[in-house]
Amino acid sequence: MTAAQRWRDTLRTELLSARKDRDSTRVSALRSALSAIDNAETPDDDRVDSPRSGAIANAVIGLGAAEVARRELSDEQIRALMRAEINERLAAARAVETTHAERASGLRIEAKVLSDLLGDV
Repeated sequence: MTAAQRWRDTLRTELLSARKDRDSTRVSALRSALSAIDNAETPDDDRVDSPRSGAIANAVIGLGAAEVARRELSDEQIRALMRAEINERLAAARAVETTHAERASGLRIEAKVLSDLLGDV
């Protein structure tokens, strides 16, 4: 099992638990983390070297011809991504704490949820 698969499994398990507990703050943090990993794994190079059809806007020909393999993130890359997610939430919380104290508190809780995961995985 790769690091990315391990992280996804852990995040999905935690997400299921948060959904069962109806903990919207945890659900939000965990969904965001899963999305961040998915976004980071998008291919670097989206060029497809396949035969092209001139008939339909130069579309590629053949079943699956436009498929491009996703990048595979290492454990350290995912940890760095998670730390960036935590830092974004803490920065946003500082930015809104005087005007939206409740939202700032929610952001800090989301950061704590993600921070706790860094020690578990």
